[in-house]
Amino acid sequence: MSSIYHLGAPGALLLLALWGGTKLVAYAQRGPRSTKLNGPPSTSRILGLSRELVQTSDMSAVYEEWAARYGPAYEVPLAFGAKKIVLTDPKALAHFYQSERSVYVKTENDRLFIDKIFGRGIVWAEGDVHKRQRKALTPAFSNAAIRRLTSVFYDSTYKLKTLWDTMLETTDDGGIIEVQEWMNRIALDSIGIAGFSHDFHYLDGQSSAVTAAFKALQIAETSFLSKLMFILSLTFPFLMNIPTPRMRLFWELRRSLNVIAERLYANTRSEKDGDVAEELTDQSVIGLLLKAEVSDAEVYMTQEEVVAQINVLLLAGYETTSVGLTWALIELAKHPEIQDELRKELAQFGSGDPTWDQLVSELPFLDAVVLEVLRVHPPIPETLREAIQDDIIPLGTPVVTPSGEVISSIAVAKGSAVLAPIRCINRSEALWGPDAKEFKPERWVEVKKEMKLPAKELQGHHHLLTFHDGPRTCLGKSFALAEFKAALSVLVRNFVFEFPDGPETQLETHMAIVPRPKVVGQTGAKVPLRVRRAE
Repeated sequence: MSSIYHLGAPGALLLLALWGGTKLVAYAQRGPRSTKLNGPPSTSRILGLSRELVQTSDMSAVYEEWAARYGPAYEVPLAFGAKKIVLTDPKALAHFYQSERSVYVKTENDRLFIDKIFGRGIVWAEGDVHKRQRKALTPAFSNAAIRRLTSVFYDSTYKLKTLWDTMLETTDDGGIIEVQEWMNRIALDSIGIAGFSHDFHYLDGQSSAVTAAFKALQIAETSFLSKLMFILSLTFPFLMNIPTPRMRLFWELRRSLNVIAERLYANTRSEKDGDVAEELTDQSVIGLLLKAEVSDAEVYMTQEEVVAQINVLLLAGYETTSVGLTWALIELAKHPEIQDELRKELAQFGSGDPTWDQLVSELPFLDAVVLEVLRVHPPIPETLREAIQDDIIPLGTPVVTPSGEVISSIAVAKGSAVLAPIRCINRSEALWGPDAKEFKPERWVEVKKEMKLPAKELQGHHHLLTFHDGPRTCLGKSFALAEFKAALSVLVRNFVFEFPDGPETQLETHMAIVPRPKVVGQTGAKVPLRVRRAE
């Protein structure tokens, strides 16, 4: 095979430079059809601010600083004259998310990446294809379906409890446990059983190609060149085909996901065709999906599409849940008074467990802790989309253009990139008040009484964009919340979590599939905590 697949990074950058001239001409011919906005100045005629975007450890803080300086709608220069429009205005964001199917779609680069890693499932799909796939999957995430699955979430966490009890039985002051790895195990076993009636036995210590691929991405350090190549690929999608060490890890993940997905599909199809364990498979995500496949032609899905959904659900269920639970344990270890209050609320159940209905609506402090984790630490930090037609985005707060004109809406030309910086918006002091960066679950008690902050104008789950919004809002939101709450309730009732070096332990971000926390000085995404049994 010839072409770009055998180019190294230097060759790719040379080809990129040659193509850059063509891109500059294209941008010049297109003309200034978008509203010209203020924004940070470019530091390079070739790279724009791409280098700075790569080197920044907390992009959300930079987006917030730029919003304070340039207003809630501004533009950021990228490589070879490209730019992206950044929105932090609630009214603009509501329009943006509500227009996702009709106007704002995933960029060519994002769809190429998703296709390579997951296949052409619901995350990749747009338009009518997305609508059809979402309709097919919806029954698997109904309240009735999740109510039945809650016991699975408890079972996985109690299996972990038993293992930890054994590890800690010879000590009174607890032991050091790398909790992120264990949250990975809970997440994978839970999504395997709840979604596909398949036990990965990851909590039992069994490894597989999938778990090995996940681990490799969590251990690997991302080089500056890999980060730069990724940023440049936003303008030049062909760079996604360059076999950098990081891309090879993603390709291996796709291969291993496909193997298990095709096996799960074949096993479930065989069971349904032979009426074996029909009741069990019908309660799983894949069972309901295959049932919809044969019962309603309107939501028919090909085998390729079903396999792609399995890939997506495995990865999404694993990554977002494990990261969310890890952040919850981190924040509880940092704030022992919050941990004690949560344990006190959960003590009412004794040795029993909250029902699904109680998890949903009868545990206000558990709900507050989970919401605050989702606010401060959203697993997906931003939404990037491309306009497929010209659009006008309304603004709740007017902005001043470079010419000095005050405008209350902006024109967006077809082909423009538009970004919603979710982590920035969730933590914005302009929207959430001066304590926005602090972890304060008690804020949700006040929010539910009467929302007085500007964040009340934000759409989404409890004024958060963590699950996105509009027609592409996260389909598995209720599934994720039930799993999160069930697992956390068991962990906090039975164990106490502390940082070995105290609550001021420094953390940083490790770039894996989604950003993961890590304790400074650790290799890979590791979070060691002192864990002892609760009295």
